[in-house]
Amino acid sequence: MLHDKTIAVVVPAYNEETQIALVIESMPAFVDRIIIVNDRSTDSTSEVVRALIASDTTPKHRIASILDNVKPNRYNRASMVVQQLQQEEIEKYVPSQVFNSDEEQDRIILIDHLENGGVGSAIARGYKWAKDHGIDCTAVMAGDGQMDPDELEDICRPVVEEGVDYVKGNRLIHRSALLVIPKVRYFGNSILSIMTKLASGYWHVSDTQTGYTAISNKALNAIRIHDIYRSYGMPNDMLVKLNIAFCTLREVEIKPIYDVGEQSKMKIFKVIPRVSWLLSKSFFKRLWVKYLFRDFHPLFILYHFAFLLGMLWLPYLYKVSIAMIKGDNVSFETLFAFTFLGISGAQSFLFAMWMDIQDNERLYK
Repeated sequence: MLHDKTIAVVVPAYNEETQIALVIESMPAFVDRIIIVNDRSTDSTSEVVRALIASDTTPKHRIASILDNVKPNRYNRASMVVQQLQQEEIEKYVPSQVFNSDEEQDRIILIDHLENGGVGSAIARGYKWAKDHGIDCTAVMAGDGQMDPDELEDICRPVVEEGVDYVKGNRLIHRSALLVIPKVRYFGNSILSIMTKLASGYWHVSDTQTGYTAISNKALNAIRIHDIYRSYGMPNDMLVKLNIAFCTLREVEIKPIYDVGEQSKMKIFKVIPRVSWLLSKSFFKRLWVKYLFRDFHPLFILYHFAFLLGMLWLPYLYKVSIAMIKGDNVSFETLFAFTFLGISGAQSFLFAMWMDIQDNERLYK
């Protein structure tokens, strides 16, 4: 526990037989539950974790499921509906089974996916266990040893001490970032971070691809965790969902760690196009859900007006470009429409962006 708050760490693992024991054994003592989600590994990851469970001598600390805590009465029908949804939603996750015979007592929890679902689905399944057991703060650490366990307390403290909903590590602000992070990864991370700012509404966020995070129980219950993107776009999708739910955010500086025996499974040039498409869809989803249905804001109109003007501007851009290439003259009407639509569209977009930034300042703590 940390300040009398229960702490769990979700560790998504896929073919991490050489690293997973180090991750578990180096976990700080204040962590109440280490939730290993084995994403249908083809190596002996599951066997290594099972052996560690059998040999674990950590004093038992009972954490019971809260799924049956709500007792029916005339005033809590809404709570009963929520409880029923939580009980039934397990069907929406990748099929899995919990290895532990006494998961309410064991410190190390092993959840085996029955089919490979991706890193996002593994984290979501770990989140589900933590939510069902009422964990106050749930962190995520990779199973490949790329996250320093000594930094875990700094990640969790804002959640347990200050009520921040979501805390994420930031490697890009560390003074060694340019020297330690591989150049291709640094470039790809920076591009996706810029796109995530626009899509998520968290305009001050950077290093969006880090998986070293902590989330409050309140935030876990505010979003549909079973609907989290299942692959490497999970951190980006998570930020969009949290913003729509008006969850607060903070970033904590962490060290970039590479070459500790891990083998990266992410292909950056495949990930960027997929995540870019995900973020494009997420941007419009955020506008419609957050700024139209939940809490109407004029920026909804301004953003869409800017896109409309941009679409009307494109034919004139084409005409002006062709005329310049051929050396032809452009009519006054074409040039006027090109200039008016272009400037008006840009102004509308920038003003909407400014309003977006101002509205989301309240979510930083």
